Formats: sequence, structure tokens, C-alpha cells
Amino acid sequence: MTQKLVDSITRQIGAEFSASFSYLSMAAWCEYKKLMGAGRWLRMQSIEEHGHGMKLVNFVLARGYQVKLPAIDEPKHEFKSVQEVFERALKQEQEVSRQIDALYELAFTQKAFAAMAELQWFITEQVEEEKTVSEIVAKFQMVRNDPSSILDLDRELGSRDDEEDED
Repeated sequence: MTQKLVDSITRQIGAEFSASFSYLSMAAWCEYKKLMGAGRWLRMQSIEEHGHGMKLVNFVLARGYQVKLPAIDEPKHEFKSVQEVFERALKQEQEVSRQIDALYELAFTQKAFAAMAELQWFITEQVEEEKTVSEIVAKFQMVRNDPSSILDLDRELGSRDDEEDED
């Protein structure tokens, strides 16, 4: 791998940890608002994103390169509604998808086949991430501000299975 590719992967590690931190902030806001199901879902998503960052850390180390972790910005911690939380989560997932695609393109142009193989997993994962969060956003858009429907969605989000997150 070239240093340019290693540096790009390192930036992606930062993006994954930043996403993890952002999801944790979203979870904390939801739990503060007593939306414990949404908070649980977002905490689990935070853990998943942390795992993605670690997967890239391990890849870079396995290829014999040093990992220099970038700084992470403070995540947003105020939201108008739980719908806004998940809309922000969707935008975050879409941005990560763009970043992974650009990283894959760089690996492709540099014929870094091991990196391409590693990043293929992330491409597949991002399709699933965007689909899942998009469906949640659509449900919140359907119920709008109906308190009982929001509570039903919160209960649904709280039933997220730990096993679906193990990769």
C-alpha cells in the first residue's frame, strides 16, 4: 500500500470513531428525553461503528503500517426531535458510504488488492446501514408528532437484537 492509501484509511478510522461518538451523543439525548428504546438502538450502533474503526485499525497494523489516530470533533448533542436524530444518523451513514466508496476507488487505482478486499466488506455493510436507518426515518415521518406512535416506534427500536450486530 502507498502512504497515501494508508493515510486515507487512517482518516476513515477517524470517521468511524467519530460516527461512534456521534451515535453515543444521540443515544444520550434520546435517553435524557426518556426514549430508552431509541437510546438502546443508538448505543448499539455506537458500538458497531467503534467495531468498524477497530477493523480498519487491525487491517492497517496487519499490513505492517503504524496507525496515527486523528482528533475527533465534538458531536452534536441537541436535537429538536427523535426524528431529527435519525435523519442526522441517515446523513451520517450516507457520508460514510461516500467516504468508503472514495477509499475503494483509491485502492482500486493503486491496485491495492488486500485493501480492496477489506473495503468490500465495508461497502456491503454500508448498504445495510443506510437501508436500516432510512426505514427508521420513513417510519418517523409517517407518524410525525403522534406521541403514542412515537412510543410504539421507541419500543420497536428497543427490541434491536444484539446478534444482528455481530460481524
